[in-house]
Amino acid sequence: MSEKPEPEISYEAARAELRDIVQALEGGGQPLEESLALWQRGEELAGICQRWLDGARARLDAAIAATDERAE
Repeated sequence: MSEKPEPEISYEAARAELRDIVQALEGGGQPLEESLALWQRGEELAGICQRWLDGARARLDAAIAATDERAE
């Protein structure tokens, strides 16, 4: 099983861009095609953020497990 490649941008950058996209979509005013493109980019950014969070959770779980093993 191969590992997923690292996300191409940082979590913070992806989250900031996603926030901007949400604000733009909530504000409206874009043509339909532009709204769809923004939505698609938002989905991509949400996936990137989720991969970063999943990786962070895995690292935390591993650190906790290692600490628990040393305590036994």
